[in-house]
Amino acid sequence: MNYKELIEREIEYLRMLPTKKIEDVINRIHWDLTVGRIITSGMGKAGHIANTFATTLSSTGTPSFFLHPAEAQHGDLGVIMPGDIVIVFSNSGKTKEILELIELIHALNYGNLIFAVVGESNSNISTRCADYIEFGKVEEICPLGLTPTTSTTCMSVISDLIVVGLMKRNVFTKEKYSKLHHGGYLGQKSKN
Repeated sequence: MNYKELIEREIEYLRMLPTKKIEDVINRIHWDLTVGRIITSGMGKAGHIANTFATTLSSTGTPSFFLHPAEAQHGDLGVIMPGDIVIVFSNSGKTKEILELIELIHALNYGNLIFAVVGESNSNISTRCADYIEFGKVEEICPLGLTPTTSTTCMSVISDLIVVGLMKRNVFTKEKYSKLHHGGYLGQKSKN
């Protein structure tokens, strides 16, 4: 198997990410997030990306946490407050649990803005959100063409770009970083 070729295939999809749209969404999140937090959600592998995204946001000055879409239906929806922004992840844009979560959030009538990171914009999910980032239909590098690989790479890079964009807009300095990282290698490095 030619692993360099697989890497190049993923890189080609990353080159096609809609950077202008990502910047527009970053700007909108920055201006609309005045009192709340960012809540991320996704199911399966997309959920793991959403969880990592939430912890990275929190560690870089944007209060955030992951809400499991299935657990939301059993009481965890109660963590959502007015002013929170929700970002959901779904490659297919048809994930049942995410669709249900979106409807539950709308039913709260808090006016929460919901953004989506999806593979296809004509999906059920993107049409129910305030805005979305579409990374396009991708070919997974999995030999079966099924296992989330290329799609999760795209979601992860989009998450990184949002984190960096918000850090810049919030003027998140090394000094602020060190206040959130008291221990470990990064904590030590941020104090130097």
